[in-house]
Amino acid sequence: MREDLRISYAEIAALAEVQRPVPTNWARRHPGTFPRPVTTEDGRPLFDGREVVAWLLATGLGNATPRKLRAELALHTLASRRDRLPAHVLVGTLTTLICLRQQQDAPLSGTGWESLLRWAAHLDAEDTFLLTELRETPEGIGTALAALADELVEAAYTPAEAFDWVLDARRRLGAHELVADEPAPVVTGALARLCGIADLDEGAIVATPYARSGDLPAALHAQAAPDAGHTYLAADPDPAFVRLVRRRMLVHEVYEFQLNVTEGPEPDVENWGDPDIVLCALPYEPAETRSALTVLERVQAFTDLLGAGRTAVVLGPADALIRPLTPLSDADRLRRSFLTDGLLKAAISLPDGAFPYRPGYRTAVWVLTRTPAAERRGMVLLADLSARTLTERTLDALVEDVHIFRTAGWQEDSRHTPRHGVILPVKVLDDRPGTAFTPQHRPYESRYTHAVVERPAHISQLEIHLSELVEQTRRDIDSQAELRTRAVLRPEDRPVRRTTVGRMLEERRLRRLPGHRIAPQHLAPDGDYPVLTSAEVVGSAPVGGRRIDRLVFITEYEHANFTRPGDVIVTSSPEFGAYVDEEGLSVVTYPARILRVRPDAERPVRPRVLAALLRAAAAEHGRVSGAVRASRRFEDLLIPDLSPDEADRYDTLLAEIGRRDALLRAQTTALDELARLTAAGLADGTLTLLPPNEIN
Repeated sequence: MREDLRISYAEIAALAEVQRPVPTNWARRHPGTFPRPVTTEDGRPLFDGREVVAWLLATGLGNATPRKLRAELALHTLASRRDRLPAHVLVGTLTTLICLRQQQDAPLSGTGWESLLRWAAHLDAEDTFLLTELRETPEGIGTALAALADELVEAAYTPAEAFDWVLDARRRLGAHELVADEPAPVVTGALARLCGIADLDEGAIVATPYARSGDLPAALHAQAAPDAGHTYLAADPDPAFVRLVRRRMLVHEVYEFQLNVTEGPEPDVENWGDPDIVLCALPYEPAETRSALTVLERVQAFTDLLGAGRTAVVLGPADALIRPLTPLSDADRLRRSFLTDGLLKAAISLPDGAFPYRPGYRTAVWVLTRTPAAERRGMVLLADLSARTLTERTLDALVEDVHIFRTAGWQEDSRHTPRHGVILPVKVLDDRPGTAFTPQHRPYESRYTHAVVERPAHISQLEIHLSELVEQTRRDIDSQAELRTRAVLRPEDRPVRRTTVGRMLEERRLRRLPGHRIAPQHLAPDGDYPVLTSAEVVGSAPVGGRRIDRLVFITEYEHANFTRPGDVIVTSSPEFGAYVDEEGLSVVTYPARILRVRPDAERPVRPRVLAALLRAAAAEHGRVSGAVRASRRFEDLLIPDLSPDEADRYDTLLAEIGRRDALLRAQTTALDELARLTAAGLADGTLTLLPPNEIN
């Protein structure tokens, strides 16, 4: 069997899109049908990848579709060849072969390598996208990659989809130079929609400077209307990227008469015409050498290509596009000229992560449109998303805001208030040299939102609730005797008897139940059953913050158990924790486990007592710095085996401490919420505080 088809348990999990322990459970539960290991390497069993895929297809297990399974196996085969050719060369050769198959409209397998080279020479006589990559590939590797290209195309619906699969796997394959300067996929899609390409007339011209590996041109083509017949112009200083972009667009059936990709910083507009859309992600430069003036001059060069009504969308460094500049400097004057010339329509500060390979690189987006002087409205949309999570939902709302702003003629629409940002007169920014192009306050309309209008009522309710809690605490504590532990030194003639959880399990005083592996996507804040993870058990997360839907739990986890009132939930990872579930009907996740008290035992265990003693014992045997685990398992921790009378007294004390603790925690929660609401109202300017003698 070929070595490149051997896969481990971890790779099976990735192949089937399941968590790592699942394939091990499959092998245990289906010993008669699950493929047997073909070899062992460094103690790891390795399986025949084709047998695993066949088994997954036959059983229907896992989350991957049949097409994706076959494709993932082929990509795994590609990854195993990285020691023979550099990753970027492998990706380049494979994409060339997929393009060759699409252009030739015939399978590659069974055709000699010399014949494939003749095909490429015939199709690419000027050597602009195919020939060099194939000539530089050794024949043995090239023949194997040709078969792999056929496998991917057969698994996909089209060669274009197979091509995209390979490029989507760039990071996993180690071809980092092909993706280092590409925006995140969610950002790429949003930039294409910001251009408004879906509404563009047929036969328009679309330009993409600094196209890199072609994510932006491909996103524009994907967003365009079917059969739109657009012409795509692209450029990049790197000749390898130029060839890759040509292959990528050709395989998506953008043919030579609609495509021009040139080597250099700017597309060839002189021979093809001025573009209707310019979309560009400016190349990354380190902050030490980056010049705001140079960045803005590049943007100005793009706008020089725009005719009336044409649009440019530019992704670049935030320190040049939106952050404060030195007042009246050359960069400041140039930046404000985009406003006064009626070009800049929207300035958006993006969250971190727009470039996954540049984690500290703060970015912003400009939307520019050349508007005739008579049609200018003197308004600009400013949005600051830097404190938001970079999600498709956030960017979709932003794209909709810009689309409505554009549809309204670049002026305010009284029927729609931007969800992310404010619309301001250009003069506000132009009159303040050097000022940041970010909103300095919330829009006036935000004071009429549901949350703001009801904020004073919520504050009043919290004040009433807090008064009730204080009164309840005073009443309950006053009606009870003073809290006294009555703790004294134990007499020497009455030594304490000790035991362990392991011994109590053997004596059938306790029963141990496992936690369950719950998929993260099945957890939500508003489900039917609370879920107790290790975070809840150790106290780093509030109980009830994670829940699971009843229907999901019944259908996906039919063998899982609920807790019962009085169950003690314990965990050793990331640290020891013990929590008593007073109400029950919760779901416990691995690695946490359940210790269930047996009430019919000769000496029943008190759950609160057990949890408190285990926490105290674990504190003496915690995990030291550098250790993988604690020095003792929780089953081996020595704890006092108190007499029934002493255990009852301790349990009563713990119950009273817990009751008082709950009252004080409720007050703390109410105080925190009161402080948060008041601060939020004062910060956004929607609340004010009256003097003590004035009645609102």
